[in-house]
Amino acid sequence: MTKQQTAALHQEGSGDPLGANSEIGRKLKQYYDQLITDEVPERFTQLLLQLEETEPLQKGKG
Repeated sequence: MTKQQTAALHQEGSGDPLGANSEIGRKLKQYYDQLITDEVPERFTQLLLQLEETEPLQKGKG
């Protein structure tokens, strides 16, 4: 298929100029939306709190 034929297919009422890339974009957005709504595991939250508590001590020594 030539570039002209490909361009013609995209112009002929497909309504989706990105073609297959649109589906990839939709899937990525769906994954991202799910990821940002998931809760942070309790263990990870505890580790972050421990890190925050030790950082001021490390800065004070340096």
